[in-house]
Amino acid sequence: MHPAQTTIAAVRWRELGPTVELIDQRQLPGELVLLRCTEPAQVIDAIRTLAVRGAPAIGVAAAYGIALGLCATGDIDRHVDALCDDFAATRPTAVNLFWAVAQMRDSVAHSAGLPTAQRHRRIVAAAHAIAVDDASCCAAMGRHGAALLPDRGGILTHCNTGSLATAGIGTALGVIRTAIADGKQLHVWIDETRPLLQGARLTAWECAQDGIAATLICDNMAGHALKTGRIAAAIVGADRIAANGDSANKIGTYPLAVLCAHHGVPLYIAAPTSTIDLQCPHGDAIPIEERAAQEVTHPLGVRFAADGVGVFNPAFDVAPASLIAAIITEEGVARPPFAVDLQAMVDRARLRRSAATAGAQAPQL
Repeated sequence: MHPAQTTIAAVRWRELGPTVELIDQRQLPGELVLLRCTEPAQVIDAIRTLAVRGAPAIGVAAAYGIALGLCATGDIDRHVDALCDDFAATRPTAVNLFWAVAQMRDSVAHSAGLPTAQRHRRIVAAAHAIAVDDASCCAAMGRHGAALLPDRGGILTHCNTGSLATAGIGTALGVIRTAIADGKQLHVWIDETRPLLQGARLTAWECAQDGIAATLICDNMAGHALKTGRIAAAIVGADRIAANGDSANKIGTYPLAVLCAHHGVPLYIAAPTSTIDLQCPHGDAIPIEERAAQEVTHPLGVRFAADGVGVFNPAFDVAPASLIAAIITEEGVARPPFAVDLQAMVDRARLRRSAATAGAQAPQL
């Protein structure tokens, strides 16, 4: 397979039912299991329990889950707010979720006054548009980011930022895929990403599926790999980017940023503009989700910690803008000090999406 392409689809809408079909990422790499959700509550549970994860994929899943619920009722306006609020409450850090929920609210408002069946079609079309837009953003990020990577060498990544985390080829892993497709001789170094092992279970699986050369390491081996010259660049995703460029990502990204800075290795962030939160001035204002102690004490369901020990389990940390070499979005590459570039990218993306929405809703003559 061409490395910049993938057959992996983390989230799909099936008209028959209708059904939201999700790859159950809790079961990988052992089994490829599909969850078929026929009710919004099932999609909500899938997001909360990490059956579907990755900021863009969460947003797409929420959009389809909202469409699933609203298409089952004739009283759309009565149910929309509660349904959107339920999805927004599933994960606090990934801002793509709130962006997607807001897009779905807007689609409902814009369809007011139309016949119910037509409103249903508009709502489903809005969810499809979010998925299509994300896939397009992944492809654009790949094009913009591939030029930043060296012609050959090791590229370190953390957590999972591929097709399992998006509706396309991925964010950070999508950049790597594109660079390899362009002929660059790259070897992927994968942090296992404790405590849930998204690197070991998911990124390694994606690389194996697509024939990408990769080596798995424990998180605490990254410093040694950097010191010994095995890593030429690091690239990760983000769940929320503050207005100043501070970027929240899977726990372990902050120490990786510090290590990269110490060793003179560039750290790149790849994320769509829907991840940028201009209302959030800096990283200290980003809410950090804390998850259950069992994720640390019982990895993969097996106890590894002494009974009764206390556990601190933040799901994310923040890489300061001062340690980030560049932020790659579908609108281009932002450079330090970031604020001006990020504002311009969000503005361009807003105009692009507004034009696309206006075109989609224009009457057919």
